[in-house]
Amino acid sequence: MASHEDDTMPEETQGYKLTQPKQSLADYQNMDANDESLQKYKESLGLGGGKDLSDPNDPRVCIILALTMESPGRDPVRIDLSQPGSELALKDKPFKIKEGSKFTMVATFKVQHEILSGLHYVQIVKRKGIRVSKDSEMIGSYAPNTDKVPLYEKRFTEEDAPSGMLARGHYNAISTFVDDDKKKHLEFEWSFDISKDW
Repeated sequence: MASHEDDTMPEETQGYKLTQPKQSLADYQNMDANDESLQKYKESLGLGGGKDLSDPNDPRVCIILALTMESPGRDPVRIDLSQPGSELALKDKPFKIKEGSKFTMVATFKVQHEILSGLHYVQIVKRKGIRVSKDSEMIGSYAPNTDKVPLYEKRFTEEDAPSGMLARGHYNAISTFVDDDKKKHLEFEWSFDISKDW
């Protein structure tokens, strides 16, 4: 049986290996300026200039600020994670999801101090202690935020809530933000109820 530690990691991509050693921010900044493909790669990471917003008093590399559920016909449901420890009470404050509804999760976060490589969102959902799903969403690689791009936002793939009498009820979830180095930037428990209506 897999351990809880294994459970919260994204699935391995067959045949994919990280071939480049981890580079420092200065290394990326100083890559060959005459190489057009490298310039495009640096731009894709957000290394386009601007004032670095990294807080020298905060050692975190990735700071998850919010996770928001958007669904047509209703106001967004925002899980505020901006304050340290704000995730601790989420398990006891379930929110409702209408059965059969379509919804999209949106992560808002910032990066500081170094390049964040291969951030994933992994979600495990349980009902009555039994795992009913495990989903993993690749968020990507990002440079530290600057005054030009103060925050990042990633929209996940649209999902359908389960429906029917058997699907209705209370669910517990564990959400983890983890990078290619298997470093967990945030892990928290939360809960939701599938119901007939919002």
